Amino acid sequence: MPIIIKTPEEIEKMRLACRLGAEVLDYVTKFVQVGVTTAELNRLCHDYMVNVQGTTPAPLNYAPTGHSPYPASICASINHQICHGIPNERPLKSGDIVNLDVTVIKDGFHGDTSRMFMVGEPSIQARRLVAVTYECMWLGIHAARPGGRLGDIGEAIQTHAEKNGYSVVREFCGHGIGKKFHEAPQVLHYGKAGTGDELKPGMIFTIEPMINAGKAAISTLADGWTVVTRDRSLSAQWEHTLLITEDGAEALTVSGGSPPPPKIE
Repeated sequence: MPIIIKTPEEIEKMRLACRLGAEVLDYVTKFVQVGVTTAELNRLCHDYMVNVQGTTPAPLNYAPTGHSPYPASICASINHQICHGIPNERPLKSGDIVNLDVTVIKDGFHGDTSRMFMVGEPSIQARRLVAVTYECMWLGIHAARPGGRLGDIGEAIQTHAEKNGYSVVREFCGHGIGKKFHEAPQVLHYGKAGTGDELKPGMIFTIEPMINAGKAAISTLADGWTVVTRDRSLSAQWEHTLLITEDGAEALTVSGGSPPPPKIE
């Protein structure tokens, strides 16, 4: 599958879709509290997307080959759930960490982003994992520049995660995005600098590292979607959609409610 270089017109449509995706997370932030269910967070996000933004939730009924249709409008992955957690009626409790993953479709283009939320009083270990994973994502973003290679991104993320005693999930990766939810290239969160496809202006893809506190091994639950750490250690993920520009990279899913980029020693 060839990598699609976006036209200026397509880039502007992606800017809009990505801004709207980020604004869903801005909106739902105040509701992520002790006692709320992820099913309720899903309902709030769905209503905001459909009735306020006029967007379509891309995950709802998404059915890649070999999967049953995904039954919700967002993914909500708690604690040892790595990704694709299906919202349910379990109330969040103090100490939980949860990733909310949102993708909207606006005018035929996809905007994809996710954030970690800490509920009540998470442990020091949980806070550290969330913070280091955020740093990993931004180090990947900083490594992306025209003329560079995809492996530059993977090495930056892997090096920082492993330096801090964590492991990188290898079965899932970032991806090109545009008119399709998932396009080329695959953006691995591990690898070797100087390898992989060359980064060129007009490329748009996600960087979404999934970092485990324990080992990297994963399992998929019986629902066919929810991916968990095999050793039940905590996992965290952050995601931005990125545009390669003429002189660097721009995170298209940064919004007013996004945490500021980290200061990395």
